[in-house]
Amino acid sequence: MLFDLSGKIALVTGNSGGIGQAMAVGLAEAGASIVAVSASNSNETVEMIRGLGGHARQISADLSDIAGLDALFEEAVGLFGRIDILVNNAGIVRRIPAADYPLQDFLDVVELNLTSLFRLSQLAGRHMIERGSGKIINIASMLSFQGGGINAAGYTASKHGVAGLTKALANEWAGKGVQVNAIAPGYIETRNTAELRENPVRYQSILERIPAGRWGKPEDLKGSVVFLASAASDYVSGHILCVDGGWMAR
Repeated sequence: MLFDLSGKIALVTGNSGGIGQAMAVGLAEAGASIVAVSASNSNETVEMIRGLGGHARQISADLSDIAGLDALFEEAVGLFGRIDILVNNAGIVRRIPAADYPLQDFLDVVELNLTSLFRLSQLAGRHMIERGSGKIINIASMLSFQGGGINAAGYTASKHGVAGLTKALANEWAGKGVQVNAIAPGYIETRNTAELRENPVRYQSILERIPAGRWGKPEDLKGSVVFLASAASDYVSGHILCVDGGWMAR
């Protein structure tokens, strides 16, 4: 029963595809009802969950609009009455050489990947602290630990920030019944990595460094998000769980 999420309400951002969609479906498979928030108007994730017999509702929103996040969170709470789990997955990457990186592009990446994540975590944290329990799961990256991303200065900076913020919030909220952790996916086959996978030299160099011998698939994130969302992780706080096929062990 440690991994049973029956009766729990999970807010998952950035779930129109890729790992966000897989994690939303994984949480639903474990019994959670899902509030799916993304910039897309696609109802695909919600329909997938309902097809499994689960409960899900869709909210289409621009998560980079920081001023609108308060109303968004209030709407999300209103759908099922509360939020028990927040998965901060929404994010973007813009691959531009650092010397030529337009400042606005840098700011856009940080705004969505880090500032929006902080504000949603803050809103959810207040809500959860009042009730004495909750789980916040941020999506970090291998580039939360390394500077080796090529042409990804904004993304690397934002994901380093996600790792630090995860630990800072965990320090403040663990004693109040709210666990804050992060998942750091390795190289996963998603839209965000399409450019890398289409470059045969980069694709092969990355593949050769992964001990598992393959790129990850979005479904590889299901188990880790269910663990961090469930009672199984009640004494885990401030941890960044690498789901990377052994990449960080090299």
